[in-house]
Amino acid sequence: MEQFGRLLVIMGLVIAVVGFLLMLGPRLPFRMGRLPLDFHYQRGNFNLYFPLGTSILISIVLTLIFSLLNRR
Repeated sequence: MEQFGRLLVIMGLVIAVVGFLLMLGPRLPFRMGRLPLDFHYQRGNFNLYFPLGTSILISIVLTLIFSLLNRR
């Protein structure tokens, strides 16, 4: 039960940090969704947006967070 409590606290902190970063989004030196490797194709009424760079960045960050949480 103690580990579950720690997990809830850590997840709450992660959510708070993500919310804080979203609040500061326009002031950050990089824009999520406009990173290199984010593809946007527009022709007529057809729009295709493929956020490959953003997906890679989110994957790396989540991998680091979960690897730190998994250490014992």
